[in-house]
Amino acid sequence: MVGLLIPLMVVAVTALPTPAAQRSVSLEMANAIADETLASCRAMNRDAVIAIVDRGGNLIALQRADNIGPHNTRAAERKAFTALSTKTSTSALAERAATDPGSRNLANVAELLLLGGGLPIVHAGEVIGGIGVAGSGGSVSDEQCASSALASLAR
Repeated sequence: MVGLLIPLMVVAVTALPTPAAQRSVSLEMANAIADETLASCRAMNRDAVIAIVDRGGNLIALQRADNIGPHNTRAAERKAFTALSTKTSTSALAERAATDPGSRNLANVAELLLLGGGLPIVHAGEVIGGIGVAGSGGSVSDEQCASSALASLAR
């Protein structure tokens, strides 16, 4: 009886469509981005928390400089997730929610943080992750740290 089941299972498996092949942020890439982002912040005489998520929204890397408030850790994670999930910068999303009546309810989605400092990580035109920065002294400097680091690494 067992001999009859094995060929059927093999046929069923080989008849499946091909699984999706997707790029994502690797641990090595996440650490390089986090290191460069912290260096970008420090070049502006700032410290921060940097969070990197993969394309599934999973936290891959987190670095928190000394003397940064603990609430900033969660903020950085949520900014990274928001940038990945919406495929846009969190500052642009915040602006859209503030000015577009059709987008105002974005502020009520618990998983999203509409505060500048989050950017999607794009590779070969595809969003493969997100970066979130918090605690550098405001959302403008948070985003500047992230964008400077991503631009530096893209060279």
